[in-house]
Amino acid sequence: MRTLFLVVPLFAMPTAALAGPLRFEEALARAEAQAPSLAAKALEADARRSALPAAGQLPDPKFGLGIDNFPVSGPPAGSFVQDSMTMARVGISQEVSNAAKRHARETRAQTDIQAAEAALLSEGRRVKVATALAWIDLASAERRLAAINAILARLAPLPATAKTGIISGTARPAQTLQVRQSLAALEDRRSELAADVGRQRALLFRWTGEPSPETVGDIPMLPVDAEALRAAIATHPDLGVAHARVAQAEADVAVARADKRPDWGFDVAYQRRADRYGDMVSAGVTVSLPLFAKHRQDPMIAASTASASASLAQQEDMRRTLLADLEAGLADHVMHHDQWMRARDILLPLARSRADLETASYGAGRAGLLDVIEAQSMLADGELQLLDREAEVARDAVRLVFTFGGTVDFH
Repeated sequence: MRTLFLVVPLFAMPTAALAGPLRFEEALARAEAQAPSLAAKALEADARRSALPAAGQLPDPKFGLGIDNFPVSGPPAGSFVQDSMTMARVGISQEVSNAAKRHARETRAQTDIQAAEAALLSEGRRVKVATALAWIDLASAERRLAAINAILARLAPLPATAKTGIISGTARPAQTLQVRQSLAALEDRRSELAADVGRQRALLFRWTGEPSPETVGDIPMLPVDAEALRAAIATHPDLGVAHARVAQAEADVAVARADKRPDWGFDVAYQRRADRYGDMVSAGVTVSLPLFAKHRQDPMIAASTASASASLAQQEDMRRTLLADLEAGLADHVMHHDQWMRARDILLPLARSRADLETASYGAGRAGLLDVIEAQSMLADGELQLLDREAEVARDAVRLVFTFGGTVDFH
């Protein structure tokens, strides 16, 4: 019983309290396996494949049952057997669509499959990019939070130093307020960073299903080959979706044109009369007559043709949009990389040197405590800025490579 009371609280703990270490590649794999939007797109593709066999089939035959020539007036009125023309009828009729229409419907169903599969690939690309960016954002937020904690620990002795300076007469009382204000500002930034970690964990949970993920490993720095990315535009899944829509619209044109060809049908019936009369068999054929195509079929053909032209224009717009997004992303990546290198090689070393020099000058009595605080604050800004710029470069590379770098297969 004691063991039971110990085990039950463990199961009662919310799963969100259990943090799960998650590497970059593991996050991508979990998103591929668990993202609900991918499952939905895969099921939609399965539905289109399941519907294909029925696309070109004939309509169901119709079973008919009735009575013909039942008298309602005259001497035989109300009798089933007095008049030789009265008969019970049972028969079957079948409508037969023209071959062009059946073929066009099969083609339309095949384009539906292509569109669904293209949408699955496009959604796979979107999920992969979103998951990768969410992992990088969480990793960056965790690193910024760790950095601000280290900065606060480094600056923790300043209030005591300020009090000592006041007692010794080397510092003014107001300087202690400045120290506390600076530390309070850093605490505010720490609270913002802690909240950002929570937000990024929630976003990564959306894609991976991990209740409280914690990133493990280095932030990926993927190489960006601009020419290879430009060449891969032709196989981009979003362009594949646009191409599938064009195929669907062209199939609709074929269906509309097939409506101008006549359909036909046939019916067969067995007719039962009174015993003293012979039974009968009837058969017939019907043919549709598209005599008013100008007001019926032709407007539908024109509408379908216009829709096909619109789909072609949308496909070209998608191609240009992708090219523009790629070139803009490449330009941003170069800029962010230059800024990262500048922060790493120039700005942060200068801020660190200034903080060291001001601290040494303060120890030698040639600088005030406010100078030390200002230098340390600039050093803290430089350290956080370096992390931000590094993460931005990683985001650019992942977005470019995963968005434009060829086909992503999530089957």
